[in-house]
Amino acid sequence: MKRSLFQKVWDAHVVGKLSDGRTQLFIGTHLIHEVTSPQAFGMLRDLGMKVKFPNRTFATVDHIIPTDEPNEPFSDPLADAMIKELRKNCAESGVTFFDSNTGKQGVVHIVGPEQGITQPGMTIACGDSHTATHGAFGAIAFGIGTSQVRDILATQTMALNPLKVRRINVHGKLRPGVYAKDVILHIIRILGVKGGLGYAYEYGGEIFDQFSLEERMTVCNMSIEGGARCGYVNPDEKTFEYLKGRPYAPEDEAWDRAVEHWKSFRSDEGCEYDDVVNINAEDIAPTVTWGINPEQAIFIDENLPDPASMPVESRETAVEAYEHMKLKAGDPVKGTKVDVAFLGSCTNGRLSDFEEAAKYLKGRKVADHVKAIVVPGSQVVAGIAEAKGIAKIFEEAGFEWRGAGCSMCLGMNPDQLVGDQLCASSSNRNFKGRQGSPTGRTVLMSPVMVAAAAVKGEVADAREVFDIA
Repeated sequence: MKRSLFQKVWDAHVVGKLSDGRTQLFIGTHLIHEVTSPQAFGMLRDLGMKVKFPNRTFATVDHIIPTDEPNEPFSDPLADAMIKELRKNCAESGVTFFDSNTGKQGVVHIVGPEQGITQPGMTIACGDSHTATHGAFGAIAFGIGTSQVRDILATQTMALNPLKVRRINVHGKLRPGVYAKDVILHIIRILGVKGGLGYAYEYGGEIFDQFSLEERMTVCNMSIEGGARCGYVNPDEKTFEYLKGRPYAPEDEAWDRAVEHWKSFRSDEGCEYDDVVNINAEDIAPTVTWGINPEQAIFIDENLPDPASMPVESRETAVEAYEHMKLKAGDPVKGTKVDVAFLGSCTNGRLSDFEEAAKYLKGRKVADHVKAIVVPGSQVVAGIAEAKGIAKIFEEAGFEWRGAGCSMCLGMNPDQLVGDQLCASSSNRNFKGRQGSPTGRTVLMSPVMVAAAAVKGEVADAREVFDIA
């Protein structure tokens, strides 16, 4: 019987079936951070239990860590307490912790892949909704809640309902100035924020064959924004090349055996999917959000849509979005004033994101009224970018170069919007209050589009600003 990668990985990790119909699934790798783990460790203590397989859990600090305070104690007492609690829990349990003094700390979904912890055919879980990122390597990766973090710490298993699988093919070739971020925003625009409920998304087609692993990570990262439980790309030679030589990757003869094993998890040619969606890459243009969920997106050269033209179930949210965003149907989104520009997050905080933005930003200046910050996804990314002179390009343009962390992606640290500031952001969510201020406004876009917005001081078409053709 021909099976998809999802079915193969699922079947390989089934421990048993529960009476309520759910599957008890073994989790090969568990990633934790400082926000959703303290309560889980506390529950274990209350139950008199220990971490079952500490060698399968890896920790880092990212959500609350200040990006402009390199030394402890942090000025935010909560942040200071949470990093200390994670440090204590890891030490007591024998869990590997990529602490802030290791040179390996960073956003959990960037640290896992760059350390070679994320590998094809794995089941991966983390108490963070964007765990789907790891699917770029041919893994099945789930975001979970604190009670499930407890379950995995205690048993290395979790209970899940089986999923349907939707294959999303993007065929052809992307036009200049169009990036992986535009691809996933376009997919969510088409299928909706609830379109993936009950599904795993398998991404394929010529575009994903051409994409680097970092581009695949960007798309898989936002699968959750499309309602999917997880998203993945079949592993290939690019996957193996990325992993080879990384700290936690197999070595020597074990490497050759691992690659053969990883290849076996690819979806079988001709396997059946519950749904198939085909998208023409040439139809995609630079895409930005205009509302309060990632589905509310348009191409940069389009005008804002009329709620009356939308499905009935979308109209109320659209009216709410226009009121919050201070925008009006029929107007162009291009030209909307920007107050803040943010480059970073688990979606677009990788080296290639910064390299591409810096390529166009070199020799230009951020508009006087714009506060612009760049936050590397990890200390490893930061070190390479600094050594290659990329950080200097950003600083000379007027960006602040920060330490590694989640930063302005979410309002759990000092990097927050003030009042109704509008942020051009390379992150993943534009919900009300997501960036700290309940009246703050977020426009999602690719890193190059963020750079263009920073330079122009308004939402802009990077193809025009940087003469991309």
